Amino acid sequence: MGPHFNQRYPGLADLRGRDLLSSADLGAEQTLALLELAADFKSGAQRLDLSGKALGLIFTKASTRTRVSFAVAMGRLGGQVLDLNPSVTQVGRGEPVADTARVLSRYVDALAIRTFEQQELVEYAHWASIPVINALTDLEHPCQALADVLTIRESFGSLKGLTLAYVGDGNNMAHSLMLCGALLGMNVRVACPEGFAPDPAVLTQAQALAGRAATVSVLHQPLAAVRGAEVLYTDVWASMGQEQEQQRRLQAFAGFCVDEALLAEADPRAIVLHCLPAHRGEEISAGVIEGSASRVFDQAENRLHVQQALLAALLADPATPCL
Repeated sequence: MGPHFNQRYPGLADLRGRDLLSSADLGAEQTLALLELAADFKSGAQRLDLSGKALGLIFTKASTRTRVSFAVAMGRLGGQVLDLNPSVTQVGRGEPVADTARVLSRYVDALAIRTFEQQELVEYAHWASIPVINALTDLEHPCQALADVLTIRESFGSLKGLTLAYVGDGNNMAHSLMLCGALLGMNVRVACPEGFAPDPAVLTQAQALAGRAATVSVLHQPLAAVRGAEVLYTDVWASMGQEQEQQRRLQAFAGFCVDEALLAEADPRAIVLHCLPAHRGEEISAGVIEGSASRVFDQAENRLHVQQALLAALLADPATPCL
């Protein structure tokens, strides 16, 4: 019999039963341990059995990658997934979060929630007695950031000292990248038009996490942000719920497309990431997303592996045998 889970991955010992509401809820050691476990799941070097465990999904926003990757991840661990779609549960009819969270805590072992307001997620976590996972809110997308840094690590090995240039809206994705990058010693430059900067409180938090190990900055010139960067990252200019602003944003973000000219200013080894779905010809050119620098589909695959690692860390008994 192999080592127990807490012996094989000691950096994850403190995560069992915890919530993940923000990238800042993880320490650097925990994040790196999750990446190690995710890489082991991806390569087939690790298997864990969580049979008998159940994950509930409460998604009030549309989802492809997050929904499918969580379901497959839990299935690979031997557990089951319940899709608690608000349109077919009492959640959609106004049942209080306090009641829903307490009832579901008696049925399932964890909740992955995708919603608009971060405060709603915080409220679920307050009332639930099981782990609550942020599957995307308007403020953050920590599971995506974990997949992103796993993808970067696959290309460059160590993350320390790398520079990630995020070009686009200072949205939930920018927030989680700033926080996660700061934790891991990556420099993060966010390039956005005036009026579309990240939340100042998140910027301050990320800069405090970075300390002297890295820099986190906001610029308004894409060229300045990407020059010499090893990672170029972009996202849609209008996130879910902002569709009515599409035309205004198209004008505001003129010149912020990650295209071949912008990529040429980056480090020659640079990779390109996009959390998808992508609008080719808007925030990224077709040539770049389909080009040799793109790691977009590796990045999408890695959602599965990091979420499998996260579920294992939150739910596995410390004495669970490992390979």
